[in-house]
Amino acid sequence: MPEMRFNIRWPDGARDSCYSPSLVVKDYLVPGARYPVDAFVGRAREALTVASERVKARYGVPCSLALGQLRAIEAAAARQPPDPDATVLVETFEE
Repeated sequence: MPEMRFNIRWPDGARDSCYSPSLVVKDYLVPGARYPVDAFVGRAREALTVASERVKARYGVPCSLALGQLRAIEAAAARQPPDPDATVLVETFEE
């Protein structure tokens, strides 16, 4: 199963390299696009859940790395300053 990383920049300037066990992230995020924090978290949640389910379908267990990445994204989002105009930049994909 092909895995990938998607590199993001949070509104506070912090950068993260996020892991996905599947290329399905490409269906939810676009390099160079900016998403409001809540929208980004929602898209990442959906993509990583689908990715984890694909691993489960193939190997019989969900992907703990994908689910851990989702928890890390949710925690980082919670640390962002409360600004309704704040966005997350999807910088690049690495396959």
